[in-house]
This record gives sequence, structure tokens and C-alpha cells, in this order.
Amino acid sequence: MADTGAETRESMEYDVVIVGGGPAGLSTAIRLKQQAAKAGAEITVAVLEKGSEIGAHILSGAVIDPSGLSKLFPDWKERGAPLDTPVTADRFIYLGPQGSMDISWLPKPGYMDNHGCYVGSLGNLARWLAEQAEGLGVEIYPGMACSEVLYDADGAVKGVVAGVFGVSKDGHHKPDYQPGLELHARYTFFAEGARGSLSGEVIRKFNLDADCDVQKYGLGIKELWKVAPGKFKPGLVQHTLGWPLDDKTGGGSFLYHFGDHYVTIGFVVHLNYQNPYLSPYDEFQRFKLHPMIRDTLEGGQRVAYGARAINEGGYQSVPKLAFPGGVLIGCSAGFVNVPRIKGSHNAIKSGILAADAAFKAIHSGNAPRVLEGYQTAYDHSDIKKELKLVRNVKPILSKFGTTLGTLIGGVEMTFTNLLGGFSLLTGQGSLKHGKSDAHSIRPAAECKPIAYPKYDGVLTFDKLSSVFISSTNHEEDQPVHLKLKDPRIPIDINLAKYAEPAQRYCPAGVYEIVGLETREPRLQINAQNCVHCKTCDIKDPTNNIVWTTPEGGGGPNYPNM
Repeated sequence: MADTGAETRESMEYDVVIVGGGPAGLSTAIRLKQQAAKAGAEITVAVLEKGSEIGAHILSGAVIDPSGLSKLFPDWKERGAPLDTPVTADRFIYLGPQGSMDISWLPKPGYMDNHGCYVGSLGNLARWLAEQAEGLGVEIYPGMACSEVLYDADGAVKGVVAGVFGVSKDGHHKPDYQPGLELHARYTFFAEGARGSLSGEVIRKFNLDADCDVQKYGLGIKELWKVAPGKFKPGLVQHTLGWPLDDKTGGGSFLYHFGDHYVTIGFVVHLNYQNPYLSPYDEFQRFKLHPMIRDTLEGGQRVAYGARAINEGGYQSVPKLAFPGGVLIGCSAGFVNVPRIKGSHNAIKSGILAADAAFKAIHSGNAPRVLEGYQTAYDHSDIKKELKLVRNVKPILSKFGTTLGTLIGGVEMTFTNLLGGFSLLTGQGSLKHGKSDAHSIRPAAECKPIAYPKYDGVLTFDKLSSVFISSTNHEEDQPVHLKLKDPRIPIDINLAKYAEPAQRYCPAGVYEIVGLETREPRLQINAQNCVHCKTCDIKDPTNNIVWTTPEGGGGPNYPNM
């Protein structure tokens, strides 16, 4: 039992506690158990997942590179992993307002080719990984949001608090109140995905980002459609750039055919965009009206919706990975390869590296507080090598814009690959990202408002109907998990100077300005709509919004996403 002063919590002891039930966290748990079985040893592992089930909050394109999975399970096909649609065609297209141009011929290294990869649902892959983990004896606890990091007397991480329930909006304890559990571990692995709240806390506490560049992000918005039989092309992978974004605004689309007549269609907007009137959600809806995209979707039915922030900083933005009592893995560390639009393979590989280092340390009987073996393994890994080869592409796109940046980036990647990581632009060094995404936005007075088409309810839809099919739900009588550092800022600064961009960058209608007609405007936060994308925590121009974890089990419940 742990005495917290006002109350007593039960505690549980493990060798390793993993925060996050995505590919990185589950791969770590599996590898730990595999290593223990190989050595004839015992190791206790718990995975904590804030979603109502494993996979509920997993959102990705996804074209999956199986290289990480093959390291974990060489026989993953025989085991029935849900990767059934190999890539059969790979297209890269530049869009204009009405026409299109295939630019698949542009120079690029061989690793940009998607052949050998699989189209599928990363959420379903996570569910399958959970089955494998439980079969090995891993304890998995869905619906258990981790709300607090625990530290020992020396300041090292000693675990987390999970499963706090029954606190009302005003802070009082309801009849079903539960103070949560303390889960203590020799090592706590943070695998929360991009912009994890606890990951951010330990990055700040241990100054893990002191020697790296600022992290960058994109917002990915995705819909799952069931298309008409004549429109379905199993294994087709299609990416576009250009319209409807202007040349100074980075981003693009993906459209993948897989499974039983499913097409997953999505749009990514780089969050360093400048115009506060831009709405990533509405850019996506407008994109679907392009004749080339409309042709695929017409006659089909939209069945699911979701949105999630994506790490885009890459090689130069990866923080230090190991700290007293814990490590960062997967997207908590930022291992996404932006030009490839892939990160799950690196997430799995990072889990394997961290698990190997942790098991070796624990099994030796002399486990150090800082798992330097993981940091060393990363420094010599395929993950770091892969990210280094493409390190300058994101800064090039930011500096030169979409059209010229794509051409320069393609040449840069090609020659950096041929020269073994040496760049013609920077040698062994890296271009800098510059401003954070929050500080990239310009005052509204310097920008033009954007007029978006009305939703037709057939191809384009309003935010609330989209949130509805994401199956998002939160217990309404709980504290609002979207915190304002200063409640005056949304009106006094963000509305006055930036036309309050939260109304537009949020893809779920969480933020609204109400009271304009009475000249008493205020920011209304519809927290129950939140799909946990984390964009507000990233893009708010004054960094005034802090995303914290709501009660476990809340948020979206993504099927086949």
C-alpha cells in the first residue's frame, strides 16, 4: 500500500511497466518475455493502455514495413498477423485544382519504394500483438490511463499512477471514486505515441532534449471508406501533394486499398503552417472533391473517422532516450521517417532494442538506474541510420515550399543514400528546423481568411458527424482534461491577434468561441469531443493549452484504423 497523504493507494511491483499499448509498447513486452523464456528466467511485465481496448486509440495510414515485425516474429505470416494485402502498385501524384500529374518518376532512393510492404490496419495489428503478448504471460490493462509519474527519493522514476476514476468536474469524489493504483518497476517504458503527456514530463524533468532540435509535427486526418466493387484496387498505394494546400503549406494525402473493399483515405498537414485561418479538417474535406479522388469514393460509404498528431522532426529531434528509471520508445521518442510516411517498423525495433537492454540489465542482477545499453543500441541501430539518411528533407520542405522542396529533397535523399549518409548540403551535419510549430503561425491581420465549400453529406461531412463515427465518448462529469494555463489568453491574445486558431486546427470541434453576438466572447471547450490527437497541445500559438489524460477508457474507439 502507498500512503499519498490524504488517501492510501494499493501498489503493485513489476520488473518493467510499459505506458502505452501500441506497437512499441507491445513489442517491448513480447521481447522481454521471449528473452526470459530463452534464458529460463522470470520477468514480470505490465502494459497500461488508456483506450477502452488495445487498438482503440491507434491511428495510422497504414502501409506497414514488416521489417520490425519480422525481427519479433520471423513466422508472423504463419501466426496469422493481420497483414493480408501486399502493395501491388505505388503512385505519387501532384494535384492541381482539377488535374493531376504522375511524378512517380522523380529521383528517390530505393527505400522509398513500397513494394514488400503491406496495407492494413495498425490498430488490428496492435490487437494481434496483444494476443501474442498475453500468450507469453504479459499482463495487459486496457482502460487504465496513467495520470502521474512517480519518483523515488533520489528523483529517479519508480513507476506511475494509473486507473484514477470517479472525480467530478468540480474535483469532488463521486460514489464510484477510485484513487488509482501505483505500479512500481525497475524500469518504466514510455510508449505513449506522439506528444505523450507523461513522456513530455520526463523529457522536461531530465532535460532530455537539451542537445536536440525542436520536435516538429503534422496532423493526420483519416477516413475509412467501403467503396464500390468497380472502384476497388487491392494493394494500390497512392500519395499526393499540392492542391488544395498552397505551396508554402506542407502536407499531402494518402489513399490505400486493402481488405474487403476498404479504402483508407487521409490527409496530413504539417503543423508549421502560417495562416491561422487554415483548417486542416476542411482542407481534407475539400481534397475529396478533386475529380480524381471523387471518382474513387463516389458510390461508397464512409465507415470510420479519426485524427492524430505525427512526429516529423526526425533524426535531429530525437531526444536522449534513457534516464534514471526509464526510457522513451516508439513515437514518444520520435522515430517516424517522414518521407517514407512510416514509423511503426521503427517503433517495433525500438521496443526490441529497449527490451534487450532491460532484460540484460535485470538478468545480470545489477541493473543500473540509467539504461545506457538502450541508448548505445539505438546509436548503432538501423533506426538511427534510416533517420539520418532523410534528415534534411523536412527542413528543405519548410524552407523551399512543396514544389521546389520536393525536387531538392528527392535529390538530397538520393545522393545522401549513395554517399552513405554524407549530405551534399550539410556533410555529416543536419539542417535545423527553426521555430516550433506553435510559433510558426502569423497574426491574422497578415493573412487572408479561407472560404471552404459547404459539406454535402455525401463526400464531405461536418466535424460533429465525423466525431460520431469515431465512437468517441468521455464520462461527462469529470475534470476537463484540456487545461488552460491562463483562461484570459484565448480571448485577450489568441482571438485578438490570431483569430483564435483553435476553432480551426482542432479536427473534432472541441474549441468554440461563443458570445460574440453579445460582445462577451469566451472560449468554450467541448472536451467530450476530443479524439486525443494532441494538436491543441502542439499548435496553440501561446502554448496555453495543456493536454492531460482523461479517465481511462475515454476517447475514440477506432475500428480497422
